Amino acid sequence: MAGGSFGPNGVAKERAEQYQGKVTGYVIIACLVAAIGGSIFGYDIGVSGGVTSMDEFLDEFFHAVYEKKKHAHESNYCKYDNQGLAAFTSSLYLAGLVSTLVASPITRNYGRRASIVCGGISFLVGAGLNAGAANLAMLLAGRIMLGVGIGFGNQAVPLYLSEVAPTHLRGGLNMMFQLATTLGIFTANMVNFGTQKLKPWGWRLSLGLAAFPALLMTLGGYFLPETPNSLVERGLTERGRRVLEKLRGTKNVDAELQDMVDASELANSIKHPFRNILQKRHRPQLVMAICMPMFQILTGINSILFYAPVLFQTMGFGGNASLYSSALTGAVLVLSTLISIGLVDKLGRRALLISGGIQMIICQVIVAVILGVKFGDKEELSKGYSVIVVIFICLFVVAFGWSWGPLGWTIPSEIFPLETRSAGQSITVAVNLLFTFIIAQAFLALLCAFKFGIFLFFAGWVTVMTIFVYFLLPETKGVPIEEMTLLWSKHWFWKKILPATNLEADNNNDTNSSA
Repeated sequence: MAGGSFGPNGVAKERAEQYQGKVTGYVIIACLVAAIGGSIFGYDIGVSGGVTSMDEFLDEFFHAVYEKKKHAHESNYCKYDNQGLAAFTSSLYLAGLVSTLVASPITRNYGRRASIVCGGISFLVGAGLNAGAANLAMLLAGRIMLGVGIGFGNQAVPLYLSEVAPTHLRGGLNMMFQLATTLGIFTANMVNFGTQKLKPWGWRLSLGLAAFPALLMTLGGYFLPETPNSLVERGLTERGRRVLEKLRGTKNVDAELQDMVDASELANSIKHPFRNILQKRHRPQLVMAICMPMFQILTGINSILFYAPVLFQTMGFGGNASLYSSALTGAVLVLSTLISIGLVDKLGRRALLISGGIQMIICQVIVAVILGVKFGDKEELSKGYSVIVVIFICLFVVAFGWSWGPLGWTIPSEIFPLETRSAGQSITVAVNLLFTFIIAQAFLALLCAFKFGIFLFFAGWVTVMTIFVYFLLPETKGVPIEEMTLLWSKHWFWKKILPATNLEADNNNDTNSSA
C-alpha cells in the first residue's frame, strides 16, 4: 500500500498532517441531525423524574407510593422508596443494555444510519404505549421499547459524529450528542412544569411528547449521508470518497481516505469483533470502554437528574418549586455543555475531566454537610439552606456538564480502531446502561439507607475517577481517529501492558518515518 507503512492495527502512520479540508455546512447539518438521538435519551431522563413526582400518575400506577407520600410522619429520606416505582424508571435501561449488543452487528454490517432509524422507530412505539398506558404492564412495555430505541441510538450516534467530524473539531462536534441530551433534559423539565397543571392527564402528555424527537431522529437517519468510514468498511470505497469530499469541502482527501482503506482491510479480516476486542493489544481501549461510562454514572448525576423533583420535595420544596428547581439544573447543564464544546479542542480532554472532578467533589461534600447538620428525618430544610443546596447542586451539574457528561461519550467513541469500533461502542453503551439501571433501581433505597451520606458515596467515586484520569488516560485532542492506536504504545503505563509486537511495529514505523 502506498502512503506509509502499516502499524500494528493496519493503519498507516504519519498521515495526520496531510489531512485537508474545512468545516463545511454539510458536516454541521449532518452532526446536528444525528445528535437529535441524544435529545431522546435526555428527554427520557428528564421526564421520568417529573412524572414520578406527579400525584395523578402515582395514584393510578403506584398507589402505595401515593399513600406514603401523603403521610407527613414518614421519614423524609424514605417516602419514595418503592421497587416498583424504581422499576418503572430503570426497566428502560435494562432493555437498552440488551438492545445495544444487538445493534452492534447491524451498525457494522448495514451502517450507522440503519441503527439510527431502528432506534427512532422503537422510540416512537414506546412513546405511544406510554402515553396510552391503561395498566402497569402496558406502561412497562412502553418503557422497554423506549429502551430498545436508546440502545440503538446511543450505539450509533456517537460513532456517527466521531467519524463525520474533521480531526481538529472532533471533540466539539461529538459533544453535539451530549448537548442534545442536555437540551432534552431541559425540555422535559419545562414540559413537566406545564403538564403538572393539566390534571389528571398531564403525565400522559409528558410521556407522549417523546414521540417528537423520535420522529426527527427517524427521518434524520433516513436522509443523512452514511459515514465514509462505514462505506469503505463495507467495500463501497468510491461512494465513501464522494461523501468524504462533500464533508471536507475538497477533492484532496487521499490521505484520510487511505487511512480508512487501511483500517477497513484489517476490519474486514476480523469476523468476531467482540472476541477480538478481548485481545491484549486492545486492552487499554477495553478498559476505557468499561471505566469511562461506569464512572460517568457513578458521579451521581443521573440520580440528581432522574429524581431531582423527588429530591427537592424530600428537602421540603413544594411540588411546583421542586419541578422549577430541577428545570434550573437542566438549564445549567445545557449552558455548561456549551462551555465544554468551546474548550475541549483547545484545552484537551484531560484538563476538563480533572477540573470537573475536583469541583464535583467539593460540591457534593458541601451538600452532604448541610443536609447532615441541618436536615433531619422528619423536619424540613429552612429556605436559606435550601437555596444553598440548590446552588451547590447547580455548581455540581456545571462541572459535570463540561467534563464527564460529554467526555464520558466522546472518549470511548474516538479511541477504538475500525475493526472493533462498533463492538467497543456497544460495550460502552451497555456498561453505561447497566450502571444507569443499577443506580436508578437502587437510588431510592440508597437515599433511605445513607440519607445525606448518598452525596459522600458519590464524592468518593468522583475522587477515584479523577485519579484514574490523571494517571491512565492519555490526551486524545487532535489525534486522527484512524491513528488513535499510537497513543497507547507511548503511554507510561499502557506500553507495559501491550504485547511486544505492537511496540516493535511502532518502533519500526518511527524509524521508517524518520529515514
